[in-house]
Amino acid sequence: MSRGFRVIDTGVREGRANIAFDQALIEAHKAGQVPDTIRFLRFPPTALIGRHQALSQELKLDHCRENGIGVVRRITGGGAIYFDEGQLGWELAFGRNTLGISSLAELTRAICEAAALGISTLGVDAKYRPRNDIEVEGRKLCGTGGFFDGDTLFYQGTLLIDMNPADMVAALRVPEAKLAKRDLDSAAERVVTLRQLLGEALPDLPAIQKAMLGGFAEGLSIEPQWGEIAEIEETLAQRAYDEEIGSDDFVHEIDDPGAGGDVLSASHTCPGGTVSAYLRLEGPAQDRLREVLITGDFFVTPPRIVFDLEASLRGVHQAEAGAAVERFFAEASVDLLTIAPADFRSVIEAALAAR
Repeated sequence: MSRGFRVIDTGVREGRANIAFDQALIEAHKAGQVPDTIRFLRFPPTALIGRHQALSQELKLDHCRENGIGVVRRITGGGAIYFDEGQLGWELAFGRNTLGISSLAELTRAICEAAALGISTLGVDAKYRPRNDIEVEGRKLCGTGGFFDGDTLFYQGTLLIDMNPADMVAALRVPEAKLAKRDLDSAAERVVTLRQLLGEALPDLPAIQKAMLGGFAEGLSIEPQWGEIAEIEETLAQRAYDEEIGSDDFVHEIDDPGAGGDVLSASHTCPGGTVSAYLRLEGPAQDRLREVLITGDFFVTPPRIVFDLEASLRGVHQAEAGAAVERFFAEASVDLLTIAPADFRSVIEAALAAR
């Protein structure tokens, strides 16, 4: 049986305002104030980092400031991305039981395969590549990610339509290890745009949106219907912007965690991404965790769980830290899309071993 989805297009909005609308859409959907929804969105030149990333490690902040590029922290996990008007953002917010799939990993596959199906009708051979990319001949055309907030799934993606990859490279600090993993000399070689693939045959924006909606309709067995933005969404978005997402404090919340001579740190790269740990110790023997900060481009559901893990480790004896991580995940209700409890344990123990 097909399921109805409202479709809205919020146009080009300033970066932090766009993320604030994400939060509003989630809140309104959780409260039953808006239906299952597909949203299209666009940004002016903007550099966005994932919820758990360290700002200064991911972005070339001087370049962004000098060139008027917005700097934004997302409410979703994942890595840093560059956005401008030549890219189309798309999002789905719907109930946990809407599609009859409860696993985030399975939902990721279903959504990405549906998006790839729609994009392919434009004349390219788009394919889903785990963990969360859509590619054409091994080059990334669309990155995605999402999480559950209660019974609401929020899932988003970025379709590269027409972008100068040099703009992306200039704004982001792309780790050499990430490029070496794919045997690439530069980040620009990793991505491809519809303009590069289709040339003068590139369709206009409404046609691209129609193709994607067709893919979602067929691949997810839903019925997208264009609708209106609800007043409550704009109200909640303004509140989220004013109280948190629009503030520099939120964007800079994780900035340069390695600063200071008493910080122990380590990074761990696994198939699901990179996770880093930054620790400070306390006590007469300096053998208990005083502060714990975990960063990276991983996806966990809900995102808040990382902050809960950090809090649970404060005061723990260093010899018990690894077991405490395992115990936390055994007791928590969490969906790890790209990373395992053992990865968190490994990086914590590696940081402690750096004493």
